[in-house]
Amino acid sequence: MKYAEIVLNVPVPGTFTYISDDDGISAGIRASVMFGRRKMTGFIVAVSDTVPKNCSVEPDKLKKIDRIIDKEPVFTEEQIHLAEWISHYYLCTFGEALSIMIPSGRRESEPLLTGFDEEAASYTAKELSDEQIKAIDGIFSGYRSASGDLAVASSGKTSDNSTTCGNGGTTNVTASHKTHLFHYLYGKTGSGKTEVFLGAAEKILSQGRGVIYLVPEIALTSQVVETVAARFGKTAAVIHSGLTGSQKLAEWKRILKKEARVIVGARSAIFAPVPDLGLIIIDEEHDNSYKSDNTPRYHARQVAMYRAMQGKFPVIMGSATPSSEAWKLMEDGTIVKHVLTKRLAGGKEPDIEIIDLNNPSSFNSKNPNTTSIASMAGCISPRLADEIRETHSKKRQTILFLNRRGFTHFFRCNTCGFELKCKNCSVSLTYHKNIGRLICHYCGWSVPTPAACPECNSLDIGYNGFGTEFIEAEVRSKFPECTIDRIDTDTVSKKGVLQEKLEAFRTGKTDILLGTQMVAKGLNFTGLKLVGVILADSGLHMPDFRAAERTFSLIVQVAGRAGRFFPDGKVLVQTYSPGTPAVSYACNNDIEGFYRQELEIRQMTGFPPYSRLLRLVFRSADNECAINSSESAAKILYQIYENHKNSLPPVEILGPAECPLGMISANYRRQLLLRSESMQPLQKIVHEFISNYKNPSGVYTEIDVDPVSLL
Repeated sequence: MKYAEIVLNVPVPGTFTYISDDDGISAGIRASVMFGRRKMTGFIVAVSDTVPKNCSVEPDKLKKIDRIIDKEPVFTEEQIHLAEWISHYYLCTFGEALSIMIPSGRRESEPLLTGFDEEAASYTAKELSDEQIKAIDGIFSGYRSASGDLAVASSGKTSDNSTTCGNGGTTNVTASHKTHLFHYLYGKTGSGKTEVFLGAAEKILSQGRGVIYLVPEIALTSQVVETVAARFGKTAAVIHSGLTGSQKLAEWKRILKKEARVIVGARSAIFAPVPDLGLIIIDEEHDNSYKSDNTPRYHARQVAMYRAMQGKFPVIMGSATPSSEAWKLMEDGTIVKHVLTKRLAGGKEPDIEIIDLNNPSSFNSKNPNTTSIASMAGCISPRLADEIRETHSKKRQTILFLNRRGFTHFFRCNTCGFELKCKNCSVSLTYHKNIGRLICHYCGWSVPTPAACPECNSLDIGYNGFGTEFIEAEVRSKFPECTIDRIDTDTVSKKGVLQEKLEAFRTGKTDILLGTQMVAKGLNFTGLKLVGVILADSGLHMPDFRAAERTFSLIVQVAGRAGRFFPDGKVLVQTYSPGTPAVSYACNNDIEGFYRQELEIRQMTGFPPYSRLLRLVFRSADNECAINSSESAAKILYQIYENHKNSLPPVEILGPAECPLGMISANYRRQLLLRSESMQPLQKIVHEFISNYKNPSGVYTEIDVDPVSLL
């Protein structure tokens, strides 16, 4: 008889002991077990011949394993240790941490992305520039391989420098072997970062080690996936949420068997069980999609750095707009910066022009003497419209960007000021003309468009703001001679539609492409000349300390689509706030200037990267329960801090207060924010809190370590 220690995806700490008559069971396999009255999938993390010391149940009352699911292990000892670290760092249970790593499939099936060539002979690597070669040399200069030998860079030089390696927000540790592990490839859009990533991956593969290549969203970075597949053939595997559990399991086993050595994927690919892992690449490091929205709320960058420190191999991050945390660590020397300054496909930085929507002479260049604001009809200014026509006359293409989907933003009564909001969430409903309904973008609740104000029955009603659907209608009206398409989550919900739309634009079948941030990420189009940002201010005034950084990044990224292959790229940015630093620095392409002033503001206000945050959100269908729970929690947290005050650095406990989005999906939301100079005291206080505090019935607590949004 064997005693198996099993973890389950439940918010209960510790392992659970089950017995089995199968002498062949081992750690790393899944088992079907009864937990209370529920049948659940458990993960075996240890097997012994005797009752484990931590077993709190009498041996004769232990339950039997119902069924062994796997014939061979599907997770490794490294993943077990990684899950333990995640459970401690992100304050979740061992089972919750391990369950997010392992595919849910029971049987293997063919993955969706098949057809990779057996050999990648058809792909010819591009000749690297001097800057790219220097970057690869710098990354591997002094890097120690698994054998402990210094790896020789392509220049033949070696070094053995020392550094203290931070992890983009985690507790600083000194890297073993006195070598830099964390590197950042910083360069303008179109400067060839992908080729550096692929060159670095090739070096690691030549040493017999594996590579994980993270991208923000697989659907939006198909060009990267195609390039990796062409370069590495069947040694490449793709992991993403579009795969079924069985398809993901098939790829998982290819990785474990070393059939796949380059793993490309979004956030969850960071957990891939790559034997002899030697490199992790994080493309577009600044992207918020690397942070999980569900328990455990891990950040893939954080996990990557932990795996690198444990395995003593490098992490290469890259972006034209690094996160503020990464920029600060580059300034401090914790992350080594490698700079690319030249566009390599024959293009140059596009000309960026600000269109001040407050100033008729700015948005109506064809009539500079116009003084009436009424000449601005619709969302597209006369200045932008003229440029679109000129671009089309040259048989070139245009992208129009707005970070809001839907037809118009919100319903408003002009008589009493009533705004129609979601009954479940504290947000305005968005009008979608194609289905004639107002929809909540948070919970999906919708209502037919009202003919009169529901509050005062006035017929003087209207819709304020605008979205991509509204702009599409205006563009079709103003440019009937152009072929037009739109990309947002409303139009690409069906499988394959996004790729069809992107391919149509890439091949020149579409003249004007409208979209949300989907069109701002990782896309290269040879025929693109003009990028129009419809309203740069759309996310600028959100009640979140990262709002300026996000606005700046989006403008720079979407502007970077223009001028990649020809030197005549142009970007027109419409805004009501031309003097705002996020807008002005982005339009002047002053990247360093923006980070300099943004970091000064963060330092003055005490926000990351000059502090660490831990957020607790209490949500309940009953508002009083949410309020009472958050207030009780605040008192307990204050008391815990007082008990440990002499042994901990200063900790601020802010709140409780209503979340900026005070209601989502019929749940009221209250938050507490803990702030300190390091994460360790925050984790200690909250760990003690959750160990001794039980939520009232109907109240759920979200724990977010290093939150990327405070909404």
